[in-house]
Amino acid sequence: MRHVLRGAAVLAVAVSVALGGCMARSDRGGPKTIAIITPSHDNPFFKAEAEGAAARARELGYQVLVNSHDDDAFKQDQLIDVAIAQHVSAIVLDNAGADASVAAVRKAKDAGVPAFLIDREINATGVAAAQIVANNYQGAVLGAEAFVRAMGEKGSYIELVGRESDTNAGVRSKGFHSVLDRYPDLRLAGRQSATWSQSEAFQKMETLIQGNRSIAGVIAGNDTMALGAAAALKAAGLGSVIVVGFDGSPDAIAAVTSGALKATVLQPAAAIARAAIDQAHQFLTTGSTGTPEKQSIDCELITAANAGQFGVFARK
Repeated sequence: MRHVLRGAAVLAVAVSVALGGCMARSDRGGPKTIAIITPSHDNPFFKAEAEGAAARARELGYQVLVNSHDDDAFKQDQLIDVAIAQHVSAIVLDNAGADASVAAVRKAKDAGVPAFLIDREINATGVAAAQIVANNYQGAVLGAEAFVRAMGEKGSYIELVGRESDTNAGVRSKGFHSVLDRYPDLRLAGRQSATWSQSEAFQKMETLIQGNRSIAGVIAGNDTMALGAAAALKAAGLGSVIVVGFDGSPDAIAAVTSGALKATVLQPAAAIARAAIDQAHQFLTTGSTGTPEKQSIDCELITAANAGQFGVFARK
């Protein structure tokens, strides 16, 4: 009974948010609407992709519903129900889990609402209209190569990985180790998931440092974890430890410029978000995106030497 009441409460809140954001109904002759659903905007990466998608949609004449599922698959399911009930034309989704999101995306498709996935893939094909992601493996290789150079090909290091349910966490870790494991003098001293969180990374690093004060480096699956690790290292008097992140956030770029991070890898969130809207528009106007369902966009390495060339998850 409590579960039913909780579901009703979440749906009521979601409906309230959606109605407050936009009342457009394509079946009533008004402007078409695109729903944009991402993880929490507290993370600048997700905020940038939501804002980028919304801005592009408005440029093309759409109204938008922008919401966050907070990496909660149940909340995501309710928000997709709201989008379907609002008769949106399409959904742009950074999903809440590769397996947990398949049913929700299929439900949208069955209701005649195409979904365009960004950043994270799902473990199914033929369900989403498009899955547009950064080439996480290629980007992780770039980051790991920079890490190896900075480490001088030796020393002990710690790896911080993202949320276990996120396909990107595993892909990035595999990319890192495709490089790191080739160097016998590099030793993995510890590996922990900090679920993409800066505060959790800080706490995990505080614990890991206690038994590994001789570490020479930290490689992290995203920038928020890298920044949390760097803060913990600085607080422990280990500010000279090499830290490399992934995402290319403005805060990480500033940290690379100041020397707090050695490097980060740009995941072009803004470009991917705009591409999703463009493909949704083409699909809605022609019946096809004109592209394969799965699409991969290459990443770029950001160091102190080129940091000035990058802005908000994109080249300037």
